[in-house]
Amino acid sequence: MRQGRTYLKKDDQVEVIAGKDKGRVGKVLRVLHDKDKAVVERINMIKRHTKPQEMNQQGQIVEKEAPIHVSNLQLICPECTKTGRIGKKVLDDNTKVRYCKSCGESIESKA
Repeated sequence: MRQGRTYLKKDDQVEVIAGKDKGRVGKVLRVLHDKDKAVVERINMIKRHTKPQEMNQQGQIVEKEAPIHVSNLQLICPECTKTGRIGKKVLDDNTKVRYCKSCGESIESKA
């Protein structure tokens, strides 16, 4: 299977467009480029049963985020606050930026 390139980065605000969490919004915590998946804050929660690691510790059920495929996520533009398609372009100073195709504004953080 061929891996595609993802347009998502850490700390992006995304909306889930398919699946059990459809319509929910969250922040990207981690992007798994080799699997085309992303871990989004409080989205796709699963329960993990953990064994006790020490003699005086109890086993427990831990709730954590599972990766979700990037095709089920859509980036939210910080300028127009809408979900939409994302494009990439090269500026005059040879820097690559992502931009919102509906409003035309750059999505990159002003850091």
